[in-house]
Amino acid sequence: MLTQFIKHAFSVPRYRTLHLTWFAFFLTFVVWFNFAPLATTIQEDLGLEIGQIRTLAICNVALTVPARIIIGMLLDKYGPRLTYTCLLIFAAIPCLLFAMASDFNTLVISRLLLSIVGAGFVIGIRMVSEWFPPKEIGFAEGVYGGWGNFGSAASAFSLPSIALGLSFISGGQANWRLAIALTGIAAAIYGVIYFFNVEDTPAGKEYQRPKRHGGIEVTTKKDFWFLMLMNLPLSGVLAILAWRLGKVGFLSPSQLYIVWAGLAALYLFQAYKCWDVNKDLMLGKKRYPADDRYNFSQVAILELTYIVNFGSELAVVSMLPAFFEFTFGLNKAQAGAIAASYAFMNLMSRPGGGLLSDKMGSRKWTMAILTFGMGIGYLLMSSVSEGWWLPAAILLTMCCSFFVQAAEGSTFAIVPLVKRRVTGQIAGNVGAYGNVGAVIYLTLFSLLPEGAMGNRIFFQTLGTAALVVGFLCVFILKEPKGSFSELHEGETEAEVEAVPAFADARE
Repeated sequence: MLTQFIKHAFSVPRYRTLHLTWFAFFLTFVVWFNFAPLATTIQEDLGLEIGQIRTLAICNVALTVPARIIIGMLLDKYGPRLTYTCLLIFAAIPCLLFAMASDFNTLVISRLLLSIVGAGFVIGIRMVSEWFPPKEIGFAEGVYGGWGNFGSAASAFSLPSIALGLSFISGGQANWRLAIALTGIAAAIYGVIYFFNVEDTPAGKEYQRPKRHGGIEVTTKKDFWFLMLMNLPLSGVLAILAWRLGKVGFLSPSQLYIVWAGLAALYLFQAYKCWDVNKDLMLGKKRYPADDRYNFSQVAILELTYIVNFGSELAVVSMLPAFFEFTFGLNKAQAGAIAASYAFMNLMSRPGGGLLSDKMGSRKWTMAILTFGMGIGYLLMSSVSEGWWLPAAILLTMCCSFFVQAAEGSTFAIVPLVKRRVTGQIAGNVGAYGNVGAVIYLTLFSLLPEGAMGNRIFFQTLGTAALVVGFLCVFILKEPKGSFSELHEGETEAEVEAVPAFADARE
């Protein structure tokens, strides 16, 4: 039966593309999260302070913010096949740099570069949306996101054991360097395999590109100014990161001001590119017909949902191994394996969230309910302490992670339906806001006192933020047009019937 399932999965073009793409995403997450499960080992080996370890955790998500926006633009222009291939090959460079590092500054630089690899997620969102119709997009994107996100769990429970298994090479000490290097090499090899085994679209289907590149295309003047406002946090979190690097001595006061000036210039440049794309609209030379408009407020609310779901997941995954290790007195391997249960739920939670969004008849209410559940879960986790029964703490962690990751699946069940020709850029911005949340949450965590008090405040913050965004979903989020149709925006019956990938679903 398993053999028949595998044969069917890879004989049908769209399922083959889905599986090859989620595995590409899986490898980017293995690479991106190869630090957290080995953090305490690296700390002991290099003599790092706890503040330096927490700073590296922030660096690990920092450049993903601009990278997701830039990669969103590149994939809309060049297609997901080439974009994913280049990113996977690039992953080997910072992995090898980190593996060879012997000082804190080199560790910071390599983790900043590795944070770019976290932008791979948005590439597959566009790829999967090209191969699946709207009525199935939630489940397909959920499988892609959920099974790919499992890469963080794979890192958590496998890398400590791999490092120990390679200890004979380093004279008895856990060989974290070779373990991290191997993740980058594996990603690069798969990048080449991916390029020769996928296509951007099914045969006979046109890959829609935005008319102009460089910024998100909006369809009303009001939405342009809303876009300018929502771009501010994307530079703001980088300013927070620079401040944090100054606090640990990586940047001098003068260097910090230079970085801040550069970030201000980056925002102005991004604003100019958005103006360049939308200047005909802003100067009154162009007016979009009603059926070609979209409401940017829908992008904004999805950005907020991704702050509280994926942003919190990134933050929690980064601190959870140490949380279990010190709260329950476990060793590193045990704590890493238990913490992996949070990310392990991605295998069913994110596809489950997408499937619920497909089947419940309302993508809006699915989003709101899952976000409320996530908020309640985090508030309950704030009460976990050394007096808890360990299996109960693990069960609560897995229940909370279900709502977190199902909400992520629900978010990206909506993203491809907002405006098809700029799906990559919208996915890039929404995805970048996940990292905005991660940087904010991890910065807060780095400022909190160590121990139970800091953990309690951290989880309470996550829970409260989720409940607030849940209410915003109720009042602001709208049901996307064509949420459950057979056709994407701009497609015709004749075009879809000519595509074997869609026809095979009826066989």
